[in-house]
Amino acid sequence: MEIACTPANGSWLNRIEGQFTALRYFALDGTDHTSHKEQGSMIRRYIIWRNKHAADEHLRVVVNRANVA
Repeated sequence: MEIACTPANGSWLNRIEGQFTALRYFALDGTDHTSHKEQGSMIRRYIIWRNKHAADEHLRVVVNRANVA
């Protein structure tokens, strides 16, 4: 592992940001969870889905759009 410092306004340089953007897009946007437990369940379900569908084209588009934005 190598730590690479990025500018504060350069989140697009951090490759993990695209993954969190996809998480928000697929699991959190437009939802109104009644508890943290329910929200955590949605996040876990997304991660399981994400791992099974790593080659999904729609997911790739969201991540790539976040990485270049």
